[in-house]
Order: sequence, then structure tokens, then C-alpha cells
Amino acid sequence: MSLTFPIYLDHNATTPMDPRVLEAMMPYFCEKFGNASSRNHAFGWAAEDAVSTARGQVASLIGADAKEIIWTSGSTESNNLAIKGVAEMYKEKGKHIITAVHEHKAVIDPCKRLAKEGYDITWLEPDHTGIITADQVREAVREDTILVTIMWANNEIGTLNEIHEIGKICKEKSILFHTDATQAVGKIPVSVQDAGVDLLSASAHKMYGPKGVGCLYVRRRRPRVRLTPIIDGGGHERGMRSGTLNVTGIVGFGAAAALCQQEMDKDSARLEQLRDRLEKSILSQLDGAAINGTPEKRLPQTSNISFAWVEGESLMMAIKEIAVSSGSACTSASLEPSYVLKSMGVGDELAHSSLRFGLGRITTEEEIDYTIEKVVAGVNKLRELSPLYEMVQEGVDLSTVQWAEH
Repeated sequence: MSLTFPIYLDHNATTPMDPRVLEAMMPYFCEKFGNASSRNHAFGWAAEDAVSTARGQVASLIGADAKEIIWTSGSTESNNLAIKGVAEMYKEKGKHIITAVHEHKAVIDPCKRLAKEGYDITWLEPDHTGIITADQVREAVREDTILVTIMWANNEIGTLNEIHEIGKICKEKSILFHTDATQAVGKIPVSVQDAGVDLLSASAHKMYGPKGVGCLYVRRRRPRVRLTPIIDGGGHERGMRSGTLNVTGIVGFGAAAALCQQEMDKDSARLEQLRDRLEKSILSQLDGAAINGTPEKRLPQTSNISFAWVEGESLMMAIKEIAVSSGSACTSASLEPSYVLKSMGVGDELAHSSLRFGLGRITTEEEIDYTIEKVVAGVNKLRELSPLYEMVQEGVDLSTVQWAEH
């Protein structure tokens, strides 16, 4: 099979839309164009039916009830609605929120905003594996804690936090539990009931659906979660998120969810095999290459590797026919080393030398073999040009070197 360039290995940033999803969406652009809130005629009813079907499909994927799905424009909005909505609604009960320093910016920034408004935020720090444990959460809980927000899977390193155990603690203490599950939903089994999750954010474009549509799961029983809306006007989505629904996007999200539910096991097993092949081959051919995070508790299709004595941006240029990322796509406009890796104790140099490989439904064995070959060649070539690597080869401990200042 011949390779087509460029090769896409950045599925954690976004996924290509599955053609079957597009097929499901097509009628709702031109023929069935009704507004789902138009209750007086067939055009509106057809749109409402389609939205209702999609609600059921997304709910089924995460083990929820269809009535608990609130449509949004994506996970950033879902996270904002969950965090700010809970903070405002339950502020009489307390103003303490627990989160982690290596969350996605769409959780970190709303929490920072709330801190400016007088809320007290506890920032948990992961260990070297990148995992937040239930014990950390238990120790941080206070009488005035109203919300714990911890992501299900990390977007940069793919590690899985102790979500089920954290859920148990939150239930015991009657604290609401939100999880940004953007990277997990559709890739690994997710059940809001089993995990004791009260609020969950997800996005269609991370699971072969369209961009610009997401959802927030909001628990309706034991406890019934209430949120103060961010957007007012019209009372759509149980009054939590007003605005004319993006029917085509919602239909696509539903179709993508249904496909993930059917194909997740098969996809995961194949991608895990390809990811392991990528890692084993690269690590066996290059010294000073290391996997970031934990090899065990992580997403099946994510690999984050550091290449010592090589600069990540230079390596990306050396393998420019392969689309990967250094750091996370949402913040990679800055040249700062990844804050996720730094929070795990990875030094600046190694953090700068890391690449994230995100495999997906379209990834082939040939593409992985080509990537291995190019990465190894690229690293070796850059190291040949590096005086640092030469010094290391000669047995110099770089941490003891006193660099002359100009």
C-alpha cells in the first residue's frame, strides 16, 4: 500500500470526520432544515426528532439518561458552564473548588477567573506519572468544598486519573464531581453511573464528529444538579444553555457516538498495538528517549515521547511530512515548554524535546513504520549537529557544566 502525505498523527488535537457521520448530517443542511424549537409544524418536528435521537446516542455512550445531555458548542463551553454554573449556584454552601495544575486550559482558566472573584481554588499536583489520585482529593476536601473538577484522560500524555475512586469520595462527602472527559469519551469505556460523575464535558470533533458541537452531562437524580446558566435567552436545554440548536452538528455528534460505541473495542485494540510498535521501535533505536506519563494507565492511542538533547520544534521540522504536536494544540502558539510535563517534574530541556503522537481510525501500519524510520533518522541527524550530545557521549555530566556568560 502506498503512503499518502502528509501523515496525520495528531488525533488528540482533532479527528477527521468519519464519512458515515457526514452522511447522517447531510439531510439536515437543506431538506430537513427546521428549527428544533419550532413546535408548530413538520419542519420543526423533524429537527426535534433528530436532536432527540442524537441525545439518546450520546447518552448511551456515557451511560447516562438522554434528558441529562445539554448541547453546547464544545468542551470549552461545557467546562465553563459546569465550573462557573456550579460556583454561582452553590456559592451559599461554599466557595472552595479542587482541580489540578495539568488540566486543560478550558478548566484552568475558568478556575483562575473564579479565584479573582473570591473563590478558593486548590491546585493538586500530579506525581511523575501524571496521575491525580483519590488520596490527593480526599486530603484536599474541606467543609466548604462545592466542586471537584479532574479530567478523565490527559490530552498531552494520555494518562488516566483515578476517576472512579474520586467519584466515591465526592459521593461520600456530598460534593459535586465534574470531569473533562474530552479525550476519553469514544476511546475508552466511560460510564457516569459507575464513576459517580455528576457533570461531564465532551466534544464531537475528538471522536470523528464535526467541530463546533459538544455536550455537558448534568446529573438529574441523586443528586439533581442545578446550574446557573452562562447564556440566557429563550430557556433552551432545560434553561441551562439558551440558543437555537446546531441541529446538523448535533446529528453528527449522535452518529459519531453511535459509531464509537460499536467500534471502540476493535479500534482500541488495533491502535494500542500500533502505538506499542511505535514506542518499542523508537526506544530500542534511540538512547535518551523516554515515554512521558505511565505506560499502563493511559489512552490506547496516545504516546508522548521525550528525545534528550534534541529540540522539539527542530525535530518537528525534520519530520515535517508527519503531523504531530509538541505540547498541546490549544496552547502551542507559545514557545513555553509544556506545562503538563513540567507539572510532572520533567525538566525544561526534556519538556522542550517532547512530541505527542495521536493515532486514530485512519492510521495504518505503513504510516507507523514510516514514522519510526523518520523520527529515528531525524533525531540522529539533529544529535550529530549538537555539541551537547557529543559531550554526553564523552561522559560529561551536563548538569555540572558551568556555562560561560556573554
